[in-house]
Amino acid sequence: MPTTDWKIYRGESKPDERFRAILADDDYCPPWRNFARERYPDQATREQAIARSGAIPPEPDGRGQVFVPDDPMTDMVNAALYLRRPLLITGQPGVGKSSLIHSVAHELKLGRVLRWPITSRSTLREGQYQYDAIGRLQEWHLKKMQMESTGGRQEIELDIGEYLSLGPLGTAMLPWAHPRALLIDEVDKGDPDLANDLLNVLEEGEFEIPELARLAKKPELAEIAIPTADGGEHAATIVRGRVRCLHFPFVILTSNGERDFPPAFLRRCLHLKVEEPEPEKLWPIVQSHLGDKVETEAGAIIETFVRLRNEGLRTNDQLLQAVFLLTRDFSIADETYREQLLEKLLNPLTRR
Repeated sequence: MPTTDWKIYRGESKPDERFRAILADDDYCPPWRNFARERYPDQATREQAIARSGAIPPEPDGRGQVFVPDDPMTDMVNAALYLRRPLLITGQPGVGKSSLIHSVAHELKLGRVLRWPITSRSTLREGQYQYDAIGRLQEWHLKKMQMESTGGRQEIELDIGEYLSLGPLGTAMLPWAHPRALLIDEVDKGDPDLANDLLNVLEEGEFEIPELARLAKKPELAEIAIPTADGGEHAATIVRGRVRCLHFPFVILTSNGERDFPPAFLRRCLHLKVEEPEPEKLWPIVQSHLGDKVETEAGAIIETFVRLRNEGLRTNDQLLQAVFLLTRDFSIADETYREQLLEKLLNPLTRR
């Protein structure tokens, strides 16, 4: 059995800031991934960079407290944390790929999870930042018309920071005091070029915002505050148009296995394939969400779930919903009707 002494993340839902401190310690970071030592060599520089990033919003209470990871999950999460590498997780829908990051963020107190859901139209820039050029142009024209109506002649200046905002990837790459948690969800649904586009950012831990870099020659515009992807509540100060991480974020990329990725992309990630939970692992999952009171009735529902799962894809979400509904005080007493309702609740998503 492998020892657990080395683990930062243990999957026990017991928040502990002492383990989080390891993620900001240069001595625990591979030298080829030590962005802090390379970019922010002294403490004063680091503190200044951290202050520019602003406050980290806390991760809300929720699924991070009830998720039950298995040993392969905790092993690979810890490897990714130590090596400062993204973790690519593949597996069927509903096996806990995206829930894992909430558990890590809760236990290590990494703050609110940043989520970037990928679609066929997603681009790298969307994840880095958004720029409302049309809105800025319309505002300029409106102010120009107002000024001309009053006979004004002065130059119109607009704060570009009001038309820029960081995306989830860009927010994760800010120089925070400790790593942020970033979920890039269903990356295989993106354009085939998206994985290649991500290579440089994941390798270098930095990127440029050209709209700000062009203004950096003017001292008064070298530092510009723009909102982060933390719900519009926070802003970060960007210096000379560059976003450069202090500590590489904890990144999970999920995939349903619908597409193969290029070797250059896979080389920069650790890989974990999550299988459907074994029957004996299902009760702990139900227990963590619904407690011990449902144990008596849940046993039969789990048996039915396992039997039906062998015939077609069923997810843990379906099991939890069925147990919740059929163990309430208003549950149906007639067994035949209960079985019919259960099979409807556990309708297959795909056939084997």
